[in-house]
Amino acid sequence: METVMHVLLTGAAGFIGQHVLEQLLKRGHEVRVLDSLRPDVHRSGAAWTLPHDGVEALVGDVRDRDFVSRAVSGVDGVIHLAAKVGLGVDLDDMPDYASSNDLGTAELLAGMARAGVSRLTLASSMVVYGEGFGYCAEHGAVRPGPRVESALAIGDFEPPCPVCGRGLAVGLVDEETSFDPRNAYATSKAAQEFYAANWARATGGSAAMMRYHNVYGPGMPRDTPYAGVASIFTSALRRGEAPRVFEDGRQRRDFVHVRDVAAATVLACERSQAGVRAYNVGSGTPRTVGDMALALARALDGPRPAVTGQYRLGDVRHITADSSRLRRELGWSPAVDFADGMAELAALSVAEPARPRVALG
Repeated sequence: METVMHVLLTGAAGFIGQHVLEQLLKRGHEVRVLDSLRPDVHRSGAAWTLPHDGVEALVGDVRDRDFVSRAVSGVDGVIHLAAKVGLGVDLDDMPDYASSNDLGTAELLAGMARAGVSRLTLASSMVVYGEGFGYCAEHGAVRPGPRVESALAIGDFEPPCPVCGRGLAVGLVDEETSFDPRNAYATSKAAQEFYAANWARATGGSAAMMRYHNVYGPGMPRDTPYAGVASIFTSALRRGEAPRVFEDGRQRRDFVHVRDVAAATVLACERSQAGVRAYNVGSGTPRTVGDMALALARALDGPRPAVTGQYRLGDVRHITADSSRLRRELGWSPAVDFADGMAELAALSVAEPARPRVALG
């Protein structure tokens, strides 16, 4: 058992936050939780109900200096999950990403420095890598250029070699791969990491950057702009509709279960050393978006996925990373098999009442 700590968990009412809280309590830590309950994430607007006695809950915004000072007082470490999440493709949302994620993180870090809190575990994302890199038969490892509208419009979804234009084989990215964020959300996560690194170097603190892959599992948000693709697929299947898969369905991702993500996050909080260290958090087994849609359709005995050819310019075609550093340095390994996770997701969706489609806007 690791040393018991008093941990501040931000974003604790969210999808991943609820599982991190469970893991912290399971491992015997004292926890103070914080969430703003922002309505675009927590649409019900209901009061926050915690399932555990003895957990101190604070409702407020990490952009509020006085509130942050209260929140960090007396804690040994902070797990920072609070953020505006989503696709980050609407340019009108850029100020909110910058304010919620980057200003919020800066205020939190400043408060930690004032209070002498020296341990940070930050929820980052694999989206900071953009397209990562690919392998060209002639030019070796290269960074794909941004995808262009004219190519996507005719169904040419694969980013080519930026030198010769040939197709690329997909490569795994490690934590030393340079950043190439392709949308506002990705840019805000990269900025959070830079602020955290600044703080760690100035204070001598520990900053563990957890670059989550595509997280799925119990408690996923449904039918919101921030729902994961698995949630969107199960929602369609529960309505008796075919899950709609963008592009050609061959986009590669690493789907990792939320309980595995929570376990990795708590281990990093417990075990990371002074300085700055980034960790890719993935299952280690890349799959396509089409694979996930088909697995859910079969589990729910629903219609086969419909491959639509639709696209979003800011989306990344492939991003799969090497998570061996996390396994090697922190002793973590994923415990939930993909097939088991899909079956669990399907069973949970069946247990919930189907929701009608709601027209937005």
